[in-house]
Amino acid sequence: MHILQLVGIGLTATVLVAVLRAQAPQFAMVVGILAGAVLLIQVVQSMEDVVRTLNNLAVSAKVNHAFLDTVLRIIGIAYIVEFAAQVARDAGESALAGKIELAGKVGIVILALPIVTDVIDAMVHLLP
Repeated sequence: MHILQLVGIGLTATVLVAVLRAQAPQFAMVVGILAGAVLLIQVVQSMEDVVRTLNNLAVSAKVNHAFLDTVLRIIGIAYIVEFAAQVARDAGESALAGKIELAGKVGIVILALPIVTDVIDAMVHLLP
């Protein structure tokens, strides 16, 4: 989807949410969440070309596919956590948003641990 379409969806949803917030706040939140979900899905679908290109680069550079897979998972976690935290903030739950972000950071550290371990192991073997 073209960036102007995405921005159009976002701005339309913003106006709808602003109008609905005064009249029917429960619907305003639903519209905001749905618009955010549509935008997130569209952006994720457009990332397919990026992932394919990175995969081709990893193959040509003979990089372990597990590393690329882990990095892509980390990026996915970061985007999803950011989306969930913003939804929580929009609902007035900033404390919950902070906890969602903390859970995402812990998940990223857990996923990155094997890569960090391999890098440190490689450095130790290079040292005399």
